Amino acid sequence: MAIREILEIPDPRLKLVSKRVETFDDDLRTLAADMLETMYDAPGIGLAAIQVGVPLRLLVIDLQEPDEDAEPEVCHAHGGESHTHRPVKRAPRIFVNPEILDPSQELNVYSEGCLSVPEIYADVERPAAIRARWQDLDGKVHEEQMDGLWATCLQHEMDHLEGILFIDHLSRLKRQMALKKLQKLRQAA
Repeated sequence: MAIREILEIPDPRLKLVSKRVETFDDDLRTLAADMLETMYDAPGIGLAAIQVGVPLRLLVIDLQEPDEDAEPEVCHAHGGESHTHRPVKRAPRIFVNPEILDPSQELNVYSEGCLSVPEIYADVERPAAIRARWQDLDGKVHEEQMDGLWATCLQHEMDHLEGILFIDHLSRLKRQMALKKLQKLRQAA
């Protein structure tokens, strides 16, 4: 496994439409494992293959929700002040050739961010629930009803497969403001 470079805007490869996965082999498994390692390192909760420069319809998601069964850990990372937090439970999921079958009419607004648009967050409106179909790394087909953050995250990552970034859902003015903010952050770094 290896950590791969995450493409950031304005890299033109982020606008590519990804190709359907036809071959389910060790190369695909290695790419998925690398993507998970890259996502955890970033850190993020979702990553599409195109974000690491591979235009295939493959994405990984792990919402990394707090592990309620684990003992709280003491953290000393914030200026010497200690606080406790719950470790997260990793539950990575891999989606090959994902499709949305039945988006709900009901919409949900979520403040989204993206590893390819670092440090920028904005409210995006999407269907609140979806029925999704995808293949696993062996090519087996799965279907599942998803809502909440799962539905939002899967739709966000699937947008990448079509060359769409979350800021493309914003009004022109809000998108320009977000890009200006990103430019200032990069200049300050």
